[in-house]
Amino acid sequence: MALKVGMLTSGGDCQGLNSTMRGVARGLLGSDQDVKILGFLNGYDGLMHSSYRHMTDVDFSGILTVGGTILGTSRQPFKGMNDPLREDEPEGITKLEAMLQTYKDLSLDALVVLGGNGTQKTANLLSENGCNIIHMPKTIDNDLSGTEKTFGFQSAVNIATEVIDGIHTTATSHGRVFIVEVMGNKVGWLTLYAGVASGADVILIPEIPYDPISVVKALQIRERNKKRFSIIAVAEGAKSKDEANMKTAELEENRKGEHSVAYHLKNQLEELMIQEIRVCVPGHFQRGGTPSAYDRVLTTELGVEGAKAVLEGDFGKMIGIACDRPIRVDLKDVAGKTKKVPMDDPVLLSAKQMGICFGNE
Repeated sequence: MALKVGMLTSGGDCQGLNSTMRGVARGLLGSDQDVKILGFLNGYDGLMHSSYRHMTDVDFSGILTVGGTILGTSRQPFKGMNDPLREDEPEGITKLEAMLQTYKDLSLDALVVLGGNGTQKTANLLSENGCNIIHMPKTIDNDLSGTEKTFGFQSAVNIATEVIDGIHTTATSHGRVFIVEVMGNKVGWLTLYAGVASGADVILIPEIPYDPISVVKALQIRERNKKRFSIIAVAEGAKSKDEANMKTAELEENRKGEHSVAYHLKNQLEELMIQEIRVCVPGHFQRGGTPSAYDRVLTTELGVEGAKAVLEGDFGKMIGIACDRPIRVDLKDVAGKTKKVPMDDPVLLSAKQMGICFGNE
């Protein structure tokens, strides 16, 4: 009897989803076992509504360098076991029950789930309710516990770095301060790495609440040292010291009328200095395009390891990376845990040693 394996991509898209699925599929289809792969469309929505297609080796050909996801994705707010389906669905059935029913009706032997934090928590809930789950850690934020790197992160670092690199010339020409807003709502990995790689002068991340006065002092030192321009890399989730303990509603009220943290910071700095300030927000551009060479190799390794776990029946695992080698981590031990930038992180310490300002000095 054929081994029947489902696969889905959930949450925000990023580079490397297709190449990871390719790694899993090639690892499964290249084995001695007869394997059938079902691709669920648009993430958990496809699992809830039994929307899928049968996939063969041909479907995974030519997708190593393709961004996004060939299966489609969606964000499914999921609060727990009693979370109901949409209002247009039959009464009395929850999202979890719908997913479990699809898994049972299709007689799946395993389900490979690609996604970030929210996706991971749902995957663990499915695992706890009897589904054979393998989770592949996807996110440009690199904020999943249990793995040194998530796929999509390095590709996003490359893009954010290129954006800041490009800003340098116009900032130099006009003698301006440029604020570049990098993705990262809860953690600062992407901003930290892109900021260091691009030579940013100030890096502001959620883990270190900033003081606008400290930022201004750093900019003024550059002016006194005859530096015509300054680059500030700020994570979208960065907060000032005054905002650090604010709840979401209070924070939104405090920033009323401002598009994002970059514009909020611009307004703060303009009250304290004369130098011309401009804002650049690359936004979802950081999620798009082809995966980097690093991510193509990483996703191939992770995908093949995920296939091995399925073939060996080693379920309830996230396939992570440690010391440049794929590892299997118990999903229950990492689900819902956010990996923040620690204050002893080597990249962070190196940046501070070089004199990069983090807004708290």
